[in-house]
Formats: sequence, C-alpha cells, structure tokens
Amino acid sequence: MRRPMVAGNWKMHGTRASVAELIKGLGNLALPSGVEVAVFPPCLYINQVIEGLQGKSVAVGAQNSAVEPMQGALTGETAPSQLVDAGCEFVLVGHSERRQFMGESDATLNRKFAAAQACGLTPVLCIGETLEEREAGKTLEVVGRQLGSIIEELGVGAFANAVIAYEPVWAIGTGLTATPQQAQDVHKAIREQLAAENTEVAKNVRLLYGGSVKAANAAELFGMPDIDGGLIGGASLNADEFGAICRAAGN
Repeated sequence: MRRPMVAGNWKMHGTRASVAELIKGLGNLALPSGVEVAVFPPCLYINQVIEGLQGKSVAVGAQNSAVEPMQGALTGETAPSQLVDAGCEFVLVGHSERRQFMGESDATLNRKFAAAQACGLTPVLCIGETLEEREAGKTLEVVGRQLGSIIEELGVGAFANAVIAYEPVWAIGTGLTATPQQAQDVHKAIREQLAAENTEVAKNVRLLYGGSVKAANAAELFGMPDIDGGLIGGASLNADEFGAICRAAGN
C-alpha cells in the first residue's frame, strides 16, 4: 500500500521572521499519522526549518541541488552531500520553473537525479506540459519524454527510491487546476509507462499532483486511484490550509 505524501514547496518565499511564524503554525498542526509530510524551504532557511521542526513528523527537502554529488568547485550550487549533512531527506528535480527559466535540460536533470540518489536523498521528479502542449494534444507525449529520459539513462529501478510529481505548467500559481479526471488520466499513463518496464516499481512509486491544490479541491484530487498526494505551492505557505490538505490526504 502506497503511503500518501503531501509536500509543500515554499519556492522563493520567506524571511527569518515569516519562516519562524510558519514553523510555529506547522508545529501546532495535528497531522494524520498515515501521511508523509514534507516541506521544501529556500536553501537559506533549511537549517532554521530543521531545527524548528525537531520532534515533529515533518521531513525537510531542498528545492534544487547540484549535478555533482560531492563538494567541489561549483560556485553558487549546493551539493546533495551538503543537503544530507544539513538534514534534508528529499530534493526537487526538474520543477517546471527551473526547466523554463533556468533552461535545465533532461540531460542536466538526469545528472541531478543520479547525484541526489548517490548521496541518499530521495528525488522528487517534477514533470508536466505547458498550456500550448496540452491544447495541441501533446500532454502524454511530453510527460512520457520527461519520464523516459530518466528511465533510459538510469533504468526504471531508479524509481524504487523516488517520487514523481505531475505538475501541469498551466496550473502552477494560476488558480487553474486540472480536473480530478484530467489529473488521474496523466497519473495512470505515468504508472503504465513505468509498468511496461517493471510492474513492482510502478505499483509502489508515489505519484503526486501539483498545480493550484487547495483544501477545497484536495479531497477530490486525492480520491483518484493513481494520485497519492500533492506537491503544494502557494497553499503550503499557510499552515492551516496546508494542514487541511494533509488531512484530506489522510482520508
């Protein structure tokens, strides 16, 4: 049985004061024990969040990491081994904002994925199509290519210790959400693509939906057979809203 997961991506939000406030709010939440909860703060605040959430069953992840696993001469980057040293358990790989604005290619993301796993981090691979691609009927082609790149390079077994987040680019921060059925259709196709290589991996990997998930629509999305939780953006900056989404995943 796959354990549901709700992950909060704080993106480039936060000050020491607002992060302290959010940690306090998260600390007061009664979180469902059957749900894995994780937050992904900006790199600067990872230590503050890990210290502030000690004793709470909330994992901490990073939003990005370097293509090389160990420390070295890559100015401005953070090595996966450094994230592990800081106490991180997860790292986002291939978020659409990094694909779009930082020009990260599938080849770069393959390296990041492998480097993260080499250090014991669990990568959360983000995949998804733009509005133009959806309107052109290319959703499954795009998602299949992004997923297939990792399978081709690292083998399907790499997903035995990874999470996949389907995030339609057109639904991120726009208020637009894929309908539960639209999201389910893509999640099902992702699982089928993995199953064509290895049924055991496909059955056990957790698939999260991301794209304007809120407390109001979470239960319906998470009720779909192939959706195992959510990667939450804006709503994760409000502890009460985030708590409500976690409870929806627990039902």
